[in-house]
Amino acid sequence: MPQPGLGYAYRASLIGSAHRFMLEDDGISWQAGRRSGKWRYADIAGVRMSYRPMSMQSRRFRTEIEHRGGGRIIVMSTTWQTLALMAAQDKDYRAFIVDLHRRLAEHGARASLVGGLNPALYFAGAGVLALLSVSMAALLVRALATGEWAGALFIVGLSALFGWQIGGFMRRNRPRAYTFDALPQDLLP
Repeated sequence: MPQPGLGYAYRASLIGSAHRFMLEDDGISWQAGRRSGKWRYADIAGVRMSYRPMSMQSRRFRTEIEHRGGGRIIVMSTTWQTLALMAAQDKDYRAFIVDLHRRLAEHGARASLVGGLNPALYFAGAGVLALLSVSMAALLVRALATGEWAGALFIVGLSALFGWQIGGFMRRNRPRAYTFDALPQDLLP
């Protein structure tokens, strides 16, 4: 007896329609606004998982699914509910992404499985962060040398906050490949 499909839906924006996905026996059916389709699991060329926080939702995850024919669909772990409220759908999102990978493996898909950001973008960002760190360290040394204790304390506090926020983003989004049976747990809620 075939296993029933697993569905998932989210609203990408407050005024737009919901994006709906259904994992069926032979492929993934999707509808995003006026666009819709069904992709066989064997025709999925790549899956990229990443961590994408934003001000309304600090725990937001994103999965891009690419088709061999060039199309791409995006699955987000949060949904808009009101003008000021974006809700997490951690349990449903996790179940959907894990089951997608299970079905891809069962159907012998040869999809490229990638976690994190594009390597060029990631290393460019890491370079900018390194330059910013050196600049902040130089400002801290100057503040200490001139006796500007309030300025030094401000630089330390700002650096700690920035390091906590950006450090977590960079750590989770480091480029890496993964396998169907070992999904990156830091890219799942």
